[in-house]
Amino acid sequence: MTVLTLQGVSGGYGEVDIVTEIDMHVQTREIVTIAGTNGAGKSTLIKAIMGLLPRVSGKILFEGQDLLRLPIEARVKHGVAYVPQVHNVFGALTVLENLQVVEHVKKPAQRIRDMFEIFPALAERRRTAAENLSGGERQQLAFARALMGSPRLMLLDEPSAALSPALTDQVFAATRRLPELGVAVLMVEQRARQALAFSDRGYILDTGRIMLTDTGANLLANEKMADLYLGRAKHDARNDTGAPQ
Repeated sequence: MTVLTLQGVSGGYGEVDIVTEIDMHVQTREIVTIAGTNGAGKSTLIKAIMGLLPRVSGKILFEGQDLLRLPIEARVKHGVAYVPQVHNVFGALTVLENLQVVEHVKKPAQRIRDMFEIFPALAERRRTAAENLSGGERQQLAFARALMGSPRLMLLDEPSAALSPALTDQVFAATRRLPELGVAVLMVEQRARQALAFSDRGYILDTGRIMLTDTGANLLANEKMADLYLGRAKHDARNDTGAPQ
């Protein structure tokens, strides 16, 4: 079953299109990565789907319903979750409080118990302020907050940003588990080679347009395209240090 379909989606800020005529789809319980060079429009496309871009045209279908004219809150209620790159948790609140303040959750106490089962590290630190968590723990908390509403699609914008390789592995492990929870994933990721290695499919963007789509494995195997749009493998490894958290 197709969860998300984009048909001729264009949009940007002011009169300038940053993404142009995007056709894309995500299947149930599928992980799809959007890759490309800096400035290609990857995060802009995620914002367009979530309703955060001021001007968007085309069709954004979620389980057959067009979301284009719906506000962000309505998209969330329909089952779309979003984890932004920054400001994705409340630093002054504890782990538990971050989960308690999520709105429109059915059986919130049970959902919190579910989140602590899925992310046991958070259960151990439930009374800790989010600002005192490690980078990996903060991202797990951001995932847990997004999962509280039982979404069927999660949009991830650079989930490994500023994380060390070890913490990136933790975040990617959590991402790989999402389809088991009934959640499809559409992800923008700076460590595109790592993300495509466990993605079902991928799309490569350049200057706001889709240049290529294929399985994650096939995109990585296409050495010419991978070197052009994903950076050389040895270059990725050298820059995969992140910032210690």
